Amino acid sequence: MEINLVSDTVTRPTPDMLRAMFQAKVGDDVYKQDPTVNELEALVADLFGREAALFFPSGTMANQTAIKLLTRPGDELIADHYAHVYNYEAGGVAFNSGVSCRLIHGDRGRINAQQVEAHIHDPEFYHSPRTSLVCIENTTNKGGGACYDLTELQRIKEVCKKHGLHYHLDGARLWNALIAKGEHPKQYGALFDTISVCLSKGLGAPVGSLLVGNASLIKEAMRIRKVLGGGMRQAGYLAAAGIYALENHMERLSQDHKRAAELGALLQQMPWVQQVEPVETNIVIFSVKPTLNESVVIQKLKQKGIAISSLGAGKLRLVTHLDYREVMHTYVMDALKQLVF
Repeated sequence: MEINLVSDTVTRPTPDMLRAMFQAKVGDDVYKQDPTVNELEALVADLFGREAALFFPSGTMANQTAIKLLTRPGDELIADHYAHVYNYEAGGVAFNSGVSCRLIHGDRGRINAQQVEAHIHDPEFYHSPRTSLVCIENTTNKGGGACYDLTELQRIKEVCKKHGLHYHLDGARLWNALIAKGEHPKQYGALFDTISVCLSKGLGAPVGSLLVGNASLIKEAMRIRKVLGGGMRQAGYLAAAGIYALENHMERLSQDHKRAAELGALLQQMPWVQQVEPVETNIVIFSVKPTLNESVVIQKLKQKGIAISSLGAGKLRLVTHLDYREVMHTYVMDALKQLVF
């Protein structure tokens, strides 16, 4: 049995999703003539209560487009030091937008309003970069799937309004947060200038993210997407997978959360485990005892047909997902119990 818990991006389309893809009506999306892409964009915009959405081939491109939209070269954005836009987008903030990052050491990837206000540069002090944007990530990837409290996001919004800052949400795994916290997308749509959401994490679509915002921003986002090489032609085959995922795979995210919680609880009992981060959604991050190299754990699990990932410095990560079935979960739980070092 081969079980891949490296990420929730490893899933494959279900038979019903493939059927929806094969049956999709398509056109040329560069000319905005693909009816299925148009349907997906309208669906997601409506979910968040916003005017428009734009389909992207990746979440990184959607985030980078938002940053380009909301900043000028020489500006600075505020984000947590775990932020995906800083750590995992290949320096695109600097390369694409000429922007620097002011990083905050928050709580498992989450920053608060007080910290944000304390890190805003005085706009009159021209020796410092102009602070123009706050980037939030929910759930936090490197923070182990931690969710923000909506009230804190609202407080940060007030700080942004007070200081004239834009506000972007990297919502790659926002679907997980919505299910875990019992929230509605419109609550987020009311807060942020732009929101990126991913269809290939958790929801099981093969490709795709969307950027959500008002009509004028999304119109300009089309130009930036073109510059970045993100225009696609008969993308409706991919959009159909996204529509199917949104209509059929949202509620089942709670199963991923339950299995992740059970893995986290078991790992806390293992004598070779030093610490397990709190498990809120579908990501489990744990560290091994200082006397144990994490590569040994990875190798032993690999021998049992289980793949997980290393975060370095003794930390390991498991991510539950659509293709991780109950029979696999039972097998992994038994395998972890049997590990001896």
